[in-house]
Amino acid sequence: MTEPEPYFVIPTHRLRDVGTTIHEYDEHFWRNGHSLQMIVFDDSTQANVDKYFPLFQQTKTRSELYYVGPREKEEFIAYINSRLRNKRLEPLVKNIFRPSYGGNRNYSLMYSLGGLMVSSDDDMRPYSLMEDSPESLDDHEISRGRLHKVGANGYVRKSFDIMSAFLDVLGKPAADVPGNYERGEGLIDTAMDLETNSSRGFSSENTVSLEPGLVQQDAIVKTAQTFRSGTNDIDAVDFIEMFLRDENQITAENLNDIYVLDNFRPAITNCNWRMDCGVAGYDNTFGLPPFFPTRLRFEDYIYRLWIQQKGMVSAHVDAAQHHTKSNYMRNPPASEVLNEEIANLLKKKINASITCRDELGIAFEYSGEVAAEDAELILGKITTLHQRALMAAETAESSERADSLRMFAANLAKAFYGFEPDFFQHNLVRIVDDAIGVIKSTLELWPTLVEVCYFQKLRHGLPMKRISGQVR
Repeated sequence: MTEPEPYFVIPTHRLRDVGTTIHEYDEHFWRNGHSLQMIVFDDSTQANVDKYFPLFQQTKTRSELYYVGPREKEEFIAYINSRLRNKRLEPLVKNIFRPSYGGNRNYSLMYSLGGLMVSSDDDMRPYSLMEDSPESLDDHEISRGRLHKVGANGYVRKSFDIMSAFLDVLGKPAADVPGNYERGEGLIDTAMDLETNSSRGFSSENTVSLEPGLVQQDAIVKTAQTFRSGTNDIDAVDFIEMFLRDENQITAENLNDIYVLDNFRPAITNCNWRMDCGVAGYDNTFGLPPFFPTRLRFEDYIYRLWIQQKGMVSAHVDAAQHHTKSNYMRNPPASEVLNEEIANLLKKKINASITCRDELGIAFEYSGEVAAEDAELILGKITTLHQRALMAAETAESSERADSLRMFAANLAKAFYGFEPDFFQHNLVRIVDDAIGVIKSTLELWPTLVEVCYFQKLRHGLPMKRISGQVR
């Protein structure tokens, strides 16, 4: 039987900087003996493509490097619509692949059909920051880490063979996974509520432990991920909490604390509430569910729900990567806080109303209703944060920090519609209704799109531009 082809993909909207990421991963793969197809999926505007593509085109790689930008995406959408032959579906197709975190990743699912897809964000790096004298993990501990000041002593950079770690497990039954993998039902994080992936409150360290449970030997590893240092996927509210606690930090955007792994061990679980699509791998041999095509930064939540069905398991592999947290073209902290609060609300509503899981998706009953209590809970939490920021500004030792805190407080009030309950709920309903409508329509059409793209990919390939690398 032919082994599925591996793909390495980078979804981005920062074409200016992605060449650096490509260079580092290409060197990493070459040093570890890998030659694979690398594809950049670019959500940049055409104006930014015209500005930065000539620079990106100079990227030299040993692996094959391809580019899928606005023109290639337009050609892809035109082909899909020509096969569907239904004008009424064209707006939906555009929404499924619209510029957004989920929309861009949906292209990567189509282009890697029939293979194994490993994905990294454009600000990830193929190494990890580790304690320079790591302690042994306790029984059932999967990982442990803590915050360090940037530039402080006590940690070192370590590199792992990332692609081999993914290929050891993706698409394989649990019985064939290496023997050093722990097995269990799920994971528990001392710092995070993994069901919504939201913070339990600011913590300078955390431990991830394995819940006991039986993993079926014939269950297939459909998703996997590395561990990561840098930010460890923490909430925007936690970034603000770090800012409020550190008198020496001038702005919320520039992080003075960095997450360093103490130690970790690989594991496979029946459900994976800790899914992190920024450092993930997927068995896309026969198709996968769509990412939620949303700008709310919870596009991967569908995989946490989908992976819970019988016959599928998820893995944390024996490797780690580092998140550099680029602030270039990133939403302001206040906007990120709003997005996360809405996303957390949607996660709870969707999870509470799941009715079905199948090979290419899920089904749920929630249709977008937002009660006054839902809005009040969010506003109560955020108004408290707002007051804390203003109080911190009054006691700040530097005028720059005080100005930054007041600016954040003003932006927070603006993002949450002046904390006016009726106005906030009105806009919350509008945002939620739009997101749920697109998600449900996407899930209905997705199996048809997978079938259309699968055969086109086999026959003629999908539109992309060759940039660099040797043909294998």
